[in-house]
Amino acid sequence: MNPTELFNLKGKTAIVTGGANGIGKASCEMLAAFGAKVVVSDYNLEQAKKTSKEINDKGGNSIAIDCDVTKDEALVNLVDKTMAEYGSIEILVNNVGGGGAGRESPYDIEVTQFQKVFEMNVFSTWRLCQLVAPHMKKAGYGSIINMSSMASINKSPAISAYASSKAAINHMTRNLAFDYGPDNIRVNAIGPGAVRTNALKTVLTPELEKAMLKHTPINRLGEAEDIAGAVLYFAAPISSWTSGQIIFINGGGEQTLDM
Repeated sequence: MNPTELFNLKGKTAIVTGGANGIGKASCEMLAAFGAKVVVSDYNLEQAKKTSKEINDKGGNSIAIDCDVTKDEALVNLVDKTMAEYGSIEILVNNVGGGGAGRESPYDIEVTQFQKVFEMNVFSTWRLCQLVAPHMKKAGYGSIINMSSMASINKSPAISAYASSKAAINHMTRNLAFDYGPDNIRVNAIGPGAVRTNALKTVLTPELEKAMLKHTPINRLGEAEDIAGAVLYFAAPISSWTSGQIIFINGGGEQTLDM
């Protein structure tokens, strides 16, 4: 065992969707810090370029590519541009996700809204896996990391579209691990708990935070870097015999709002 090689990502290329901010940005920075060439993919190209520049200014190797994951031509373009720039793809972080958590009452939403959540969270993830797999097979190394959520196993009101889409991510991850395993491609997923991203900060109050931490043994909310650490583990050689797994990063508990 050579300890220095366990987390060495030099010579490997990583695509991170939704990489401009939050967990995506922290993942880009983490992977770059351990030697990966990183493609910061985001629908907000200017913000993606800013994140990419920050990585490069610290000595990393990164480019930004705009991508709306709900459009197939954008997914194809993302993979094609990555191959043109770096010549290989070894790591994919399917980080993009969305939904109306707490705003998905079946009495109020339309079926088209439900469909859009699945298009963003499930269909785009599956399609990108399909697009990168041949390149990973050729490279002889592949790690696909899908972003799930604690919502995939919790039960809460007005979140049925988002929660069921993340549950689909869990089972899809386990099944794709069987499909791609023979080609030395690992497929795993991460289920974050409540993470102190900009989106959460806009609604967070001291009272809300206290309620969320009532059933959390490690008595703090997560940080984006906490999730990026799990991304690094799955991306790196240290997890070379780990596939089809969903790891929940949640401080040991559930950040629910019951008082």
